[in-house]
Amino acid sequence: MTTTDDFATYIASLPRVLAGAAALFRDAEGRVLLVEPNYREGWTLPGGTIESDTGESPRTAARRESAEEIGIDVPLGRLLAVDWSLGEGRPPLVAYLYDGGVLDAAQLASIKLQEEELISWRLVEQAELTDHLLGSLGRRTVEACRVLQTGEGTVELENGRRPQAS
Repeated sequence: MTTTDDFATYIASLPRVLAGAAALFRDAEGRVLLVEPNYREGWTLPGGTIESDTGESPRTAARRESAEEIGIDVPLGRLLAVDWSLGEGRPPLVAYLYDGGVLDAAQLASIKLQEEELISWRLVEQAELTDHLLGSLGRRTVEACRVLQTGEGTVELENGRRPQAS
């Protein structure tokens, strides 16, 4: 067996981890833009899976997914949160959440949903986010909003919560 074969075997033996990226868009009143997928219950943020086989970065994935899902293609701001999220029935997920910025009335009026995946969209008050976004996604989004409000740097999360110092 060659060294290349050994390396390929080693890589194939490593644990699988999913990676996703999303954008946090807001309106002038600070409400957060949520989308309702047709493939599962609940609401989510514009975003999706990072296509690592094409060399796509998390930032590029968040922008691509936002353009595909809601028709908004704008440069994204800073990384707000990175979340290591464990879920039943799936491998761990590393979720990147970027600042999508504040959308003006014209941009909101121009939202065009990707019909293959989305049913509707809405703006939600930050205090109500965890009523619409379940589990770690809700906690992650609340933490990202807090980062925006305080000017704090990117926050590291585990299942949507800040980890205890070790």
